[in-house]
Amino acid sequence: MTAPTSRFVQLATGLRYHLLEWGAGDPALDHTVILVHGFLDLAWGWEAVVDAGLAGRFHVVAPDMRGHGDSAWVGAGGYYHFVDYLADLHELVGQVARRRVSLVGHSMGGSIAGYYTGSYPERIHKLALLEGMGPPETSDTGPERVSSWLGAWKKVRDRPQRTYATVGEAAARLREHDALLGVELSERLAEHGTTPAGDGRLRFKHDPLHATVGPYGFRVEVALRFWQRITCPVLLVEGAQSLFRLAPDDAERRRNALQRVTRTQIAGAGHMMQRHQPQAVAEALASFLDAP
Repeated sequence: MTAPTSRFVQLATGLRYHLLEWGAGDPALDHTVILVHGFLDLAWGWEAVVDAGLAGRFHVVAPDMRGHGDSAWVGAGGYYHFVDYLADLHELVGQVARRRVSLVGHSMGGSIAGYYTGSYPERIHKLALLEGMGPPETSDTGPERVSSWLGAWKKVRDRPQRTYATVGEAAARLREHDALLGVELSERLAEHGTTPAGDGRLRFKHDPLHATVGPYGFRVEVALRFWQRITCPVLLVEGAQSLFRLAPDDAERRRNALQRVTRTQIAGAGHMMQRHQPQAVAEALASFLDAP
């Protein structure tokens, strides 16, 4: 196992970000690969994949996105609007990128990486999306969704965050939501993903405000405008046992927006494929990223 460097950087967006970095001291690794995690995940979720085949081949950076892991929460009065993640990634690319930079995004992180690549197509060498072309389109964008969002703020702030007596108990909670997650990895994720609460018990590190449904729904027409601007090679990765499925026509429409796309599927993996089959995910990524 190659231990990453754990460090913090200050972003121009005003937040302090936590990063894991592999190959920090090796300038010969001039291809930076930024791994962008998904909703309620954290940088340590990529550790097994990096160890399985990316460390030593690339300069790898895995950030905790705002409000996740050890990165800063937005604080009083703030919210996690999707474009805020893009602003953070933009600043991060500027700080850590070497000669070439590629993005790998899982789920929500895939949407972030795809939107960023569409915004700055000349900056990104390659893009890999692990079930990261967005959720089904949201039909409830409007006043009802906004009023629900406003009401959720108080509920979240007034409701005590769930706590756990031990790392093992927190790990068991992770496995309740992911039947393919192994005990050893769940305990590793719980160890890095929890922190002592005021009473000494453990709570997960993410900001509870993430539990609210945001005011703006996902719109395919908007996403297409970003994806159509992507000029680099794109790898789409799916978990063979994933329950995250778009309607076939919708999925094809999204894929067709990409100019240079390759698809692959990971056997024995669900949506959280980097946890279920890290070796296979690492092999797929390394082969794609290394190709001319």
